[in-house]
Amino acid sequence: MKSAFTRNRPLATAVTALVGLPLLLAGCGASSGSAGSENVTEISVMDYYNNEPDKSFIGDALNSCAAEAGVTLKRETVPGKSLISKVLQQSSSKTLPDVLMLDNPDLQQIAATGALAPLSDFKVSTEDFAPGVLSAGTYKDKVYGLAPTVNTIALFYNKDILAKAGVTPPATWDELEAAAAKLTEGDQYGLAFNANPTYEGTWQFLPLMWSNGGDEKNINTPETTQALQLWTDLVKDGSVSSSALNWTQADVNDQFLAGKAAMMVNGPWQIPALSKQPSLQYGVVKIPVREAGQTAVAPLGGEVWTVPQTGNKARQAKAAEIVSCLNSDKNQMSMAKARNTIPSKTSLAETFAKENPKLATFTELVKTARARTGQLGDGWPAQATKIYTAIQAALTGSASPGDALKQAQGQ
Repeated sequence: MKSAFTRNRPLATAVTALVGLPLLLAGCGASSGSAGSENVTEISVMDYYNNEPDKSFIGDALNSCAAEAGVTLKRETVPGKSLISKVLQQSSSKTLPDVLMLDNPDLQQIAATGALAPLSDFKVSTEDFAPGVLSAGTYKDKVYGLAPTVNTIALFYNKDILAKAGVTPPATWDELEAAAAKLTEGDQYGLAFNANPTYEGTWQFLPLMWSNGGDEKNINTPETTQALQLWTDLVKDGSVSSSALNWTQADVNDQFLAGKAAMMVNGPWQIPALSKQPSLQYGVVKIPVREAGQTAVAPLGGEVWTVPQTGNKARQAKAAEIVSCLNSDKNQMSMAKARNTIPSKTSLAETFAKENPKLATFTELVKTARARTGQLGDGWPAQATKIYTAIQAALTGSASPGDALKQAQGQ
């Protein structure tokens, strides 16, 4: 999850007004209900990969798939923050693209409007995808989108700093607190994370909540309170900078790169920046669980590719070929390697981890990673807001973790 709606952006845009929005079907200048025998020569695509190198990586994959399908592409890339509003405008003006990329937490909101076609209508295979990946692309038991690659978050640590302090990478909360305290000295904090008042802050908190048995349907529980107490204690005792309340994940990475944080919570999209500093030796482990034996559960990030309901069956069928091609084994592996993401198919995971050892921990986490919309569907944004509101209240000291969660849940 990056901080500026570029690559691997798991940050959802809260557009609760989408639900129930009437959809006017048609698309791309073609008449509604065009015959399936139409000779389609061009397909339109819209995504938010408007920055390099992802713009080219994705563009190359799209062009390759278009060639296989026998069409040319008319591609539009837009800033991530503008994508959902543009989708709404296009649905009402009958100009939806043939292929649409969505950040996975946004899919349910868009599917609820009737803007997307179930992939089963075009016999697109959904076999072998990790459970969380399918959940992220599913609305009311139908799969509307598939992600060729995904991502999640884990704990990065500076090998040299930990070795000098005689600290081993923590696996439990007690070990994390002890390590963070011991690694804090001078202008160096033991740990850095993002607790800002956005969905990104919620995203970084979810591994603690979920791994401890917390549930997004009701955050006013002992399990979630324990998780928030840990975050609060780390800031209160000085092991984490109070600036975490405003940091983005990019800021967190900057702290780690500068040696001002011995450990950080972040995702694989930071690896290119870390690799530019050869003197930095780092490792990656799962975010610690409260007690040994618990399963580490992380949130699933990544983008899904969909077929909008344009009303033109021939174009939709050709668009489905593009979506299917993007999700082929070959393309999943090549895009994952190029973009420091993880292939979505479980059969590819072991091979990918061996070939890309820096991503092995993330590959393992994806097996049990959860879609944020898996339980609440299009109700997720509202609950995500409650979570980061409670985090802010607890970390600023305006309420205890328990009271902060109780107040936020009641809002």
